[in-house]
Amino acid sequence: MTNELIAFSVASLLVSMAPGPTTVVILRQSIRSGRAAGVVTVLGNETGWLLWCLAAALGLSALLLASQLAFDVMRIAGAVVLVGIGARTLWQARSPHDPATGGRTAVPAGTSLWGCYRMGLLTNLANPKAGVFALSFLPQFVPDGAPALPTLLLLALGSALIDLVWYLGIVRLLCAAGRLFARPAVRRWLEYVSGTVLIGQAMRLALTSRP
Repeated sequence: MTNELIAFSVASLLVSMAPGPTTVVILRQSIRSGRAAGVVTVLGNETGWLLWCLAAALGLSALLLASQLAFDVMRIAGAVVLVGIGARTLWQARSPHDPATGGRTAVPAGTSLWGCYRMGLLTNLANPKAGVFALSFLPQFVPDGAPALPTLLLLALGSALIDLVWYLGIVRLLCAAGRLFARPAVRRWLEYVSGTVLIGQAMRLALTSRP
């Protein structure tokens, strides 16, 4: 049992460390709007992951594997969401400097903690591969004879906590280096990179033909 828990923890950490759209969005929100925005974005991402895990535990994610149509609908919808976020990021990278903030890029008035949470949530839910992954990843660690649904839910919670610790550590490091990222040129460059990567991830998702 101990070996299984260690294997699960290591596997979950490696999954968390793998870069993807979620990482880009968390980095961007943390640098652009500060620690609170980064933390709330992380919480939104973990909510999305838990929803995917719940869908997997209830067998709903199996629909994405069984039905090509269902997967195609989800991947196209997800690609549209990621393109929207990426395009918005590129547009905001062109925002003029605000003299009142010492030359830093002005944060749009519409930015809110709820908006950050929603962005983290949507970024995760926009990737149907997360649902397929949850369906294939979690059951591997259910011990023989253990009740499936409660065990899957506990594993989902454990993986979310590991994910949470990893991303909160990243947010903290970014905020500790706040002076570097406060430079207008650095912030604008990061905005352009973030937007481009998100649109690239959207194109990659749109071109994925199989779950």
